[in-house]
Amino acid sequence: MTGQALRFTKLSLALCVGALGACSKADRAADTAAARTDSAAGRVDSASTAMANDSANHKMGGAWTNDHIFGYVHNADNGEIALGKLASTKATNSVVKAFGAQMVKDHQAMMKDAHALMAKVNAGVDSTWDDAKDLAGDGTEKLKELTDKAKGADWDKNYIESQVDMHQRVLDKLQDAAKNSADTTVANALTKATAKVQEHLTKAQSIKAGLK
Repeated sequence: MTGQALRFTKLSLALCVGALGACSKADRAADTAAARTDSAAGRVDSASTAMANDSANHKMGGAWTNDHIFGYVHNADNGEIALGKLASTKATNSVVKAFGAQMVKDHQAMMKDAHALMAKVNAGVDSTWDDAKDLAGDGTEKLKELTDKAKGADWDKNYIESQVDMHQRVLDKLQDAAKNSADTTVANALTKATAKVQEHLTKAQSIKAGLK
């Protein structure tokens, strides 16, 4: 092979090696870019999935599930029983005292019915979700206020006014639960319970008007 041919061959080899190197770098760059794109897409997908799950959980958390319904009913009955016991001993007005005693009796019966229904529909008591927890907290606060408050006409008025407010609040919630419950058996029981709560509300309003 002549010197000129040899130089040509070496030059060709060098060009081929250079081209291969360039191709390799380009491939690596393309692979890296693709990997970055895939990673970014994966992060976007993960974020979207997390947001969707959070949204679904939030909606479920506010729904009237059986456990939520029984949790709310439990806290309502429990609060009324505690306040009723206090009123039946601390109220000075005979009508207010009798109303307190009636609240104890009626809400104990309602709690018993609720527990029987819970067993029938295989439900639990979730009393820690927002509406139930807020109701229990307000009931505890009112119980402490009335426990510390001195007996007298002002005490009787305060108790009855709180009973009007509380029964209206519970009535609105139970009516909403009955309307939105997916369980026909529970919805029917709620309709019965709302009738009793309405009865209590009407009586408390009448007593409140009489105390003026």
